[in-house]
Amino acid sequence: MQQRPLGRTGRDVSVIGLGTWQLGADWGDVSEEDALAVLAASADAGVTLFDTADVYGDGRSETLIGRFLADRPDAGITVATKMGRRQEQVKENYTPENFRAWTERSRRNLRTDTLDLVQLHCPPTDVIEDDATYDALDALVADGAIAAYGVSVETSAQALAAIARPNVTNVQIIVNPFRLKPLDEVLPAADAAGVAIFARVPLASGMLSGKYTADTTFAANDHRSYNRQGEAFDRGETFSGVDYEVGLAASRELAAALPDGVTLPAATLAWIASRTGITTVIPGARTVAQATSNAAAASVAGLDLDAFDAAVHEVYDRHLRKAIHPLW
Repeated sequence: MQQRPLGRTGRDVSVIGLGTWQLGADWGDVSEEDALAVLAASADAGVTLFDTADVYGDGRSETLIGRFLADRPDAGITVATKMGRRQEQVKENYTPENFRAWTERSRRNLRTDTLDLVQLHCPPTDVIEDDATYDALDALVADGAIAAYGVSVETSAQALAAIARPNVTNVQIIVNPFRLKPLDEVLPAADAAGVAIFARVPLASGMLSGKYTADTTFAANDHRSYNRQGEAFDRGETFSGVDYEVGLAASRELAAALPDGVTLPAATLAWIASRTGITTVIPGARTVAQATSNAAAASVAGLDLDAFDAAVHEVYDRHLRKAIHPLW
């Protein structure tokens, strides 16, 4: 597995990481046994970055990762967690006191004195633009509570604001064939600034797995059932904000553009990872098979990346650009 620099931290992380939202909540039920098996399969396949958050299952995801790493202390895993969604997301709640309380809880969950990387979890724009935000984060670094910090964002404008801050290690943003706007300015800016980019929601909540149809149903506690119009959180987090039927049509066309033997999810992950400025791609996995196949996408035989890139842009321009590009 190729390893890439994690900003200016001196650490390297795998080009394919593991997102662990699904091990906490909002993707249907995943047993502890299955969750731990996914973590093990990912580590065994060369994954060295686990991305989590304090609200995934109200700490369940962090706790499972902490349990796994206690049994595998030499696995070489960097854990990136997130904070900021345990209270209403208004500027008044992003205080040094809350930052400290949130990180202390994550330290307990993850069984560590110093968190490898803490990211603000899609905070409001006025938080991203406030000097006081970074003063508080710098204080946590100085105290040894966290080793580094970054920002997870919804929009490209927010990403650019975070990249401009001198001590931001990484920006996490949705990048996939349904979300191309970050390629225009965010990735070049991050590359120039030495800021790592984590590409999240790379398979558009599974839409780019190529497995869904108009008849596919999801569990009631799965955000793909209850958040399609942004009822619970930003609509862009579910299917990247793409209308379900439109996404199905676009996925079919992308799959048809691939040579025999190359799957759409493998091609998608490999394509994202190949974009200049991307540090790591963080697909989720609910099963060992998914974790293993995701990791294998770091190297896809028989894939012409230039040809697939052309197909991605053609499909995006025809189906998605008008509806998606202005929003995020």
